[in-house]
Amino acid sequence: MEDKRAIRKLSITTESGRYFLTDRIREEVNFRATPQSRGVRPPPVQKPAPPGSLVIQLPNQETWSIPSCNLQKAIADRQSHRRFTTEPISLDELAFLLWATQGVRSVLHEAAVLRTVPSAGCRHSLETYLAVLRVEGLESGIYRYLPLDHSIVHVRDIENLPEHLTAATHGQAFSGQSAVTFIWAAVPERTEWRYAEASYKVIALDAGHVCQNLYLACEAIGAGTCAIAAYNQTLVDALLGLDGYEEFGIYMAPVGKVGEGP
Repeated sequence: MEDKRAIRKLSITTESGRYFLTDRIREEVNFRATPQSRGVRPPPVQKPAPPGSLVIQLPNQETWSIPSCNLQKAIADRQSHRRFTTEPISLDELAFLLWATQGVRSVLHEAAVLRTVPSAGCRHSLETYLAVLRVEGLESGIYRYLPLDHSIVHVRDIENLPEHLTAATHGQAFSGQSAVTFIWAAVPERTEWRYAEASYKVIALDAGHVCQNLYLACEAIGAGTCAIAAYNQTLVDALLGLDGYEEFGIYMAPVGKVGEGP
């Protein structure tokens, strides 16, 4: 029997690609047959920290030292940066960036958690991983954000992490020259629970919402970022320890301090 986790290679045509960008699939979905409509409990909104793992509580809005930022100026100044200084970012700044991109505003019930970014049906299918290189108070390695607790959990240590990041992004060296590279992974089941086959376009849209918030938040701390959608799927998933089916990398964004010049 074919392993259901094996992703079939599909023949992508202009027609099928453009069909994905439309919302015609919604007319074909039997929403009365979704897990939600059948009374199935929703999948967890956050992956738990493995027992015995290192969990680090992050500073919050009451304790972090983050300067105020004019939103109009942040939008006007927003641009992609591929050159970073060697200056580390602080734990306060990392906490602020994580809050700005996936922070929890309130928990309504087990199927609805309001965050700082919009998500289709409040499903929030993304997990935020961090490839930490230069963050004050943190050892280099892979971490994952726990938005319900506003903390991070250590996932694994990686030798020669900058080289792995560069290889995973098809030789884009700036991904391994950042202070920290954000890597978002999709957990499709969270959105499939409500939207079935109509889930996939909106998961991609959600990733865009998150990354734009990162761009604007970087402006507040003198940092910059550059979204990366061109990466080696196998290498990214292996770097994060993901199975590539139930959870897989979907978007990346290296972050670092920026100096004078372009």
